[in-house]
Amino acid sequence: MQDLWRLSAKELAALIGTKKISAMEAATAALARLDAVNPKINAVVDHRPEDVLAQAEAIDAAIARGEDAGRLAGVPVTVKVNIDQQGFATTNGLKLQRDVIAKTNSPVIDNLRKAGAVILGRTNCPAFSYRWFTTNLIHGDTKNPRDPGITPGGSSGGAGAAVAAGIGHVAHGTDIAGSIRYPAYACGVHGLRPTLGRVAAFNAALPERTIGPQISAVSGPLARTIGDLRIALAAMSSQDARDPWWVPAPLEGPARAKRAALCLAPDGLEPVAEVKAAVADAGKRLERAGWTVEEIVNTPPLREAAELQTKLWLGDGYEAQLEAAEREGDPGALSCLRGNKAKVHPFDAAAFSKTLVRRATLTREWQLFFETYAVLLMPVSGELPFPDGLDRRDDASFARVWRAQMPQIGIPFMGLPGLTVSTGLVGRVPVGVQVVSGRYREDLCLSAGEAIEAAGTPSVPVDPVG
Repeated sequence: MQDLWRLSAKELAALIGTKKISAMEAATAALARLDAVNPKINAVVDHRPEDVLAQAEAIDAAIARGEDAGRLAGVPVTVKVNIDQQGFATTNGLKLQRDVIAKTNSPVIDNLRKAGAVILGRTNCPAFSYRWFTTNLIHGDTKNPRDPGITPGGSSGGAGAAVAAGIGHVAHGTDIAGSIRYPAYACGVHGLRPTLGRVAAFNAALPERTIGPQISAVSGPLARTIGDLRIALAAMSSQDARDPWWVPAPLEGPARAKRAALCLAPDGLEPVAEVKAAVADAGKRLERAGWTVEEIVNTPPLREAAELQTKLWLGDGYEAQLEAAEREGDPGALSCLRGNKAKVHPFDAAAFSKTLVRRATLTREWQLFFETYAVLLMPVSGELPFPDGLDRRDDASFARVWRAQMPQIGIPFMGLPGLTVSTGLVGRVPVGVQVVSGRYREDLCLSAGEAIEAAGTPSVPVDPVG
């Protein structure tokens, strides 16, 4: 069988589980694809072929013994370079952390391995995972395989570029302000930000995170099919006692009427015509699939949520973050922090307390909204994927980027799940939509996403454009 790397994770796992192909064959194909295309895009920045093949050999041996190898049996998966993988550096895109070698795996790695996945390599991110562009001083620039002139997204830009180019069948990413959803959008694949507490995570190699990231940052999957996101979420969401925020919520919630809200311009966003058209088209796809779609003028507060999320993310420990960025010397990280200083600093105890009080109020408003609607359909961004490096061009461009990303930044403040569904191309530039639901209702996001996906052109691996 040729080009195993083109298959979905679901298809590949079925073939391996039934011994029609071996995990070793799948791993060999994945490594060959990585070697062929990664030099053009720099998506994977650390990998050890001998380790990949050893993992695959162990899967084949388990299957030979008649054991259940897991829902991701033998499926090559990439992981972001900001989570612990035993024996590898948890760099988070930093020279400062090149010698931070993990002694244990993150729960994310352990749960993927328990489900039978083969960890293929580690994907790039911007320094400190701050930006929607992926470049740093230790690993270099990641390019979008569809068009090197546009950003691959960030901060999980390596993950988006890898899965779009057929390097692995599923990619792990993290999301505190769009870092799964935006790379999926920019690279023309699908990406799920799960609910806070759905996927256990912990990096023993690094200090404990401040409370802002603890209550808003999550790990989740990117893939070329919504079905693969389902499988990956199930694998990644297993219990692990190391994460005190993990919640044993069912993956499938109570049945809901197929009623969707559609908002073209949430909370003052000014989307470009192509973005509006993509959201409207996705609404029509849902209607054809039997959903009731109601266009609404506005959502519950989203702009305020985005402003407060930025404070939790960057304002909590701002001085320490700035000092670390100055030591690293990364221009993108410094522009992110300095450009947002007026918004997030000072962030004293009184401001912090007020922010957490508003978090409860806004979360309640959104949860009540989702008592009426199963899902909300809205833009991922106000613009098509940006020209690469736009945020560092000048002050106006920096402000333009942050203004357009408001629909991504706000959702984590309430701990809600959000799904990017790739819906097509404008020329060769990807476009997509965001599907949001109530907490722990990723199943509703995925159900709507499958309906939108089914009515469009499937996302398939691409050869990087020069």
